Amino acid sequence: MDEKRAFLRHTVATAAYRGGKAVRDAPASFATFSPDGSPRTAVKILAHIGDLYDWALSQAKGAEAWNDSEPQPWDEEVARFHATLARFDAYLASDAPLAAAHEKIFQGAIADSLTHVGQLTMLRRLAGARMKSENYSRADIVTGRVGAEQTPAKREFD
Repeated sequence: MDEKRAFLRHTVATAAYRGGKAVRDAPASFATFSPDGSPRTAVKILAHIGDLYDWALSQAKGAEAWNDSEPQPWDEEVARFHATLARFDAYLASDAPLAAAHEKIFQGAIADSLTHVGQLTMLRRLAGARMKSENYSRADIVTGRVGAEQTPAKREFD
């Protein structure tokens, strides 16, 4: 596997780790939280992240397609988040060719997903469902580990 493809896989694992932390143990009320009353709720943002990884996969396969998904219930959307990451990571792990440039895939879907994970983290704080911070450079992020099961944080802080 070339280095660029391996790095894409690591960024997907990073999104899984950070995104998983942002949604893990969120209260049921978080799904519909919006600090300004807009329709851009936490579950809508999470659905958008799933759409981003579906889009990235379609680009990688050479059949680019975008879909604006209707958000599912929170637990289903969390499962979809990890499932879309897993499908994309499996494609990256395969020998199938990438129809789009590594850089385009990163600067579009992957970078956007990391922005939205940050939004979810901030929304949790605003919703009163704060999560602990951590030094992510010390996190046990493993290429290919994109499911909900992640290594617990080594050192968290307030």
